[in-house]
Amino acid sequence: MEWLIIIGAIIAGIGLVGLVVSLVQVMRAKRAGLDDEALKKAVARALPLNMAAFALSAFGLMMVVVGVILG
Repeated sequence: MEWLIIIGAIIAGIGLVGLVVSLVQVMRAKRAGLDDEALKKAVARALPLNMAAFALSAFGLMMVVVGVILG
């Protein structure tokens, strides 16, 4: 089950990169000094990426755990 651990770690890493990208998007919007409405829109645009990246990270970590248990 070594391949499951490796693939899971890669997927979790991709999810982590997505979380960082989402964080950078929101921080750029905050630093831009946008008004409340524009800031809410910027955060709303980053939210789907954040949720997808979180789900991808969780799925990858589950794959790693299953690989460790089975291996």
